[in-house]
Amino acid sequence: MLKKMKMEKLSPFVLFWLLLLAVASFQVRSLTLTPSINDDVLGLIVFKADIQDPTRKLSSWNEDDDTPCSWNGVRCNPRLNRVTELTLDGFSLSGRIGRGLLRLEFLRKLSLAKNNLSGTISPNLAKLESLRSIDLSENSLSGFIPDDFFKQCGSLKSVSLANNMFSGNIPGSLGSCATLAAIDLSRNRFSGSLPVGIWGLSGLRSLDLSGNMLEGEIPKGVQALSNLRSINLSKNKFSGKVPDEIGSCLLLRSIDFSLNSFSGLVPQTMQKLSLCRYLNLSGNSFVGEVPEWIGEMESLETLDLSMNKFSGQVPDSIGKLKSLKVLNFSANGLNGSLPASMENNVNLLALDFSNNSMTGDLPRWIFNSENKAGRNVDNASSTSSGASFQRIQVLDFSRNLFSGELSFDIRALSSLKMLNLSWNSLVGPVPGTIGELKALDVLDLSQNQLNGSIPMEIGGAYSLKDLRLNANILEGKIPTSIEKCTLLRTLIISQNKLSGPIPVEIGKLSSLENVDLSFNSLTGTLPKQLANLPRLSSFNISHNNLQGELPAGNFFNAISPTAVSGNPLICGSVVNKSCPAVLPKPIVLNPNTTGDSISGELPPNVGHRRIVLSISALIAIGAAAFIVVGVIAITVLNLRVKSSTSRSAAPLTFSSGEEFSRSPTTDANSGKLVMFSGEPDFSTGAHALLNKDCELGRGGFGAVYRTVLQDGRSVAIKKLTVSSLVKSQEEFEREVKKLGKITHPNLVALEGYYWTPSLQLLISEFVSGGSLHKHLHEGSGGNYLSWHDRFRLILGTAKSLAHLHQSNIIHYNIKSSNVLIDASGEPKLGDFGLARLLPMLDRYVLSSKIQSALGYMAPEFACRTVKITEKCDVYGFGVLVMEVVTGKRPVEYMEDDVVVLCDIVRGALEEGRVDECVDGRLQGKFPVEEAIPVMKLGLICTSQVPSNRPDMGEVVKILELIRSPSESQEDSG
Repeated sequence: MLKKMKMEKLSPFVLFWLLLLAVASFQVRSLTLTPSINDDVLGLIVFKADIQDPTRKLSSWNEDDDTPCSWNGVRCNPRLNRVTELTLDGFSLSGRIGRGLLRLEFLRKLSLAKNNLSGTISPNLAKLESLRSIDLSENSLSGFIPDDFFKQCGSLKSVSLANNMFSGNIPGSLGSCATLAAIDLSRNRFSGSLPVGIWGLSGLRSLDLSGNMLEGEIPKGVQALSNLRSINLSKNKFSGKVPDEIGSCLLLRSIDFSLNSFSGLVPQTMQKLSLCRYLNLSGNSFVGEVPEWIGEMESLETLDLSMNKFSGQVPDSIGKLKSLKVLNFSANGLNGSLPASMENNVNLLALDFSNNSMTGDLPRWIFNSENKAGRNVDNASSTSSGASFQRIQVLDFSRNLFSGELSFDIRALSSLKMLNLSWNSLVGPVPGTIGELKALDVLDLSQNQLNGSIPMEIGGAYSLKDLRLNANILEGKIPTSIEKCTLLRTLIISQNKLSGPIPVEIGKLSSLENVDLSFNSLTGTLPKQLANLPRLSSFNISHNNLQGELPAGNFFNAISPTAVSGNPLICGSVVNKSCPAVLPKPIVLNPNTTGDSISGELPPNVGHRRIVLSISALIAIGAAAFIVVGVIAITVLNLRVKSSTSRSAAPLTFSSGEEFSRSPTTDANSGKLVMFSGEPDFSTGAHALLNKDCELGRGGFGAVYRTVLQDGRSVAIKKLTVSSLVKSQEEFEREVKKLGKITHPNLVALEGYYWTPSLQLLISEFVSGGSLHKHLHEGSGGNYLSWHDRFRLILGTAKSLAHLHQSNIIHYNIKSSNVLIDASGEPKLGDFGLARLLPMLDRYVLSSKIQSALGYMAPEFACRTVKITEKCDVYGFGVLVMEVVTGKRPVEYMEDDVVVLCDIVRGALEEGRVDECVDGRLQGKFPVEEAIPVMKLGLICTSQVPSNRPDMGEVVKILELIRSPSESQEDSG
């Protein structure tokens, strides 16, 4: 009774706690029996924590989400709302595959292909019983795979670990996955033999184990693979015979056993594989004849038996393979001729019988010779004509014993890309119809007995990349039509009887890499255009009758002597044989000459050569000069009249900034002024440009004036008088802005420009010290440059030129009047880059407009076949160096002849009296150990061969090495 009363008293509390316990128990049971969707979220977030996502493909994966079903790469079962597929192919992921995926209990497909995942894979990954497909291909996974990895593979149907770095044995448990339909373990480092259980997977449809180091034999139980459609065991170490049971896999469509060590005969049972489209047994040791039953495999599209030990003749049954596209029997021991039945293989794209012992004429069923193509037009169903093979792209019959003439018309082979008939015994001429093959990439007819000439029609095959006609008996000239083969990379026509010159047109083939013209009878000089070939890596002209100097260029400067040997008249440093001076010296006239002259040269032991012109030459040149001066005078007058008319119609209008300033009448002569530093205007206005008092000098491109900015700073303005040659406004402004960005302490700064269609101005800094020419040749009394000053001027000018060349700008106009001296005695090189403003950079413009001072011009200006490069500036600099050291002008006019400074210094050097050439005004106040090396450097810079001249960067280094440590003690004079 007491117990009952106590229970009644406690009942409210007991009921309360019992209720709490019941609720808690229900929640526990709920958690245990009903999985939470957060398990998938948690698993994927843990997986994400182990990898790197540089492209943020997984940015949608948020741990605060209730479900991952909307995340990128994730798919869920809509009924269960659970993750069933994870496909992250090509997401650029790296890192390791962690244990987070093991929480995805309903995962059916896992695909992480084409990433950069590394490390090993979890041994429990295959134990996800829901998994049907695993694809981890094309990553960087490595290590061994445990033998029991697939022990609990459940319902796994597809596994791909291809293109990783797995090693060791293939897990034996793989053979226990009875549901597997596809296995791809290719391109890894697996070794050892295959698990026997694999050959018992009756549901297997695709097996790819290629590209490993597997070995052993294929067991006889292979017939159990009755559902197999594709098997690839290539690139391994398998050996032994292919078992006859392979013929029981009747559903096979693709067989690749290539590049192994299989031997013996090809199993006869394979003839049952009537569905097989691809059969590749290449690179093994199969023996015997090509079986006649091969024609029973009527679905074959690719048949590759190359690189084996097959012998005998090609069976007639090959003609039954109507679907055949690729046939490769190369590198065997086949003999006899090709069967006529092959004319039925009309779908062929590639045919390769190279490296055999085939004999007889080339097959007529391919090489049409009786206008069968025309007959095919009348009878579209005919299969016995060359036109039937119009789809064929590759024909390789090289290295056989084929004979006969190439007397056939191959125009019907319009799709042909490669024709290789080399190393046979073919005779007769090269057919001109070769030029009809517009798709032809490779033509190799080398090592035959072909005669006649290279047909001019060869230029019609404009897609040619590789042309080989070497080791024949070809005669005549190299056809100029070769220039149409603009894609040509390899040209091998050596060991023939070709004659005549090397065509200039070869220099236009900018894709050329390998050229061999050796062992012919070619004559003449080498075209200078060959130096322009940017990709040239080999060039052999040995054993011909060529003469003259090699082209100047980076490749030819380093060409092997053996590549030019056997040409007695070739000269240059490569063959250690000096060339005669065939390049003309600058033509100069003596304005002081009044009497007759006789032509000739002083003996070589005199310190210089004379250049004397006859009376008739002087009269002819004088008449021509008079006419030219008259034309120029009339042109200048016309320009001035036109210019003054323009000025009277509309005054010059300047504006700062980047926009045109238009007068109220919007006159076209209003111009555009751009100052790079932002100065707004000129204080003196445009009239300063017309004021003779403000003129500083005149050059080949126009007059230079001095004017003043509003801030009182002086500037120099070059008024261009070559408006008809100047580029369009857009090009003019682009080039000038480029020049404005080039700054160097030894360069005159370009500060702005002015443009109208009829007037262009260049605005530069004003250098107050005058020109180097003035200081050298117009000074008086004791006002002369000391050696210290001269060396500083030479070095500074060299640095400015080196800077220009590093900026890909050629000066073209090196002379002492373009070297200005500032208030501190530093040189500033001006007038650079003017040639960039001209649309036609030809030698006439360069010689008549830019190179206005005689003596500085490099000899290649006189030869149109020599490329103008930075080495022209080096030549002009060398002349300038000698001018500075000697104090003499580049060209000195004597009483009855003209002497070139380079010749004086060169003669003095040969006689060992270079020090006598130093400017006498220095009166011995110069270090001989500096002056002589500097003059020698000048001579090197003026080498007749451009490739023998140093570049300006090297010149600067040499000058800095020459500088004497005692120069600071020199009398500044």
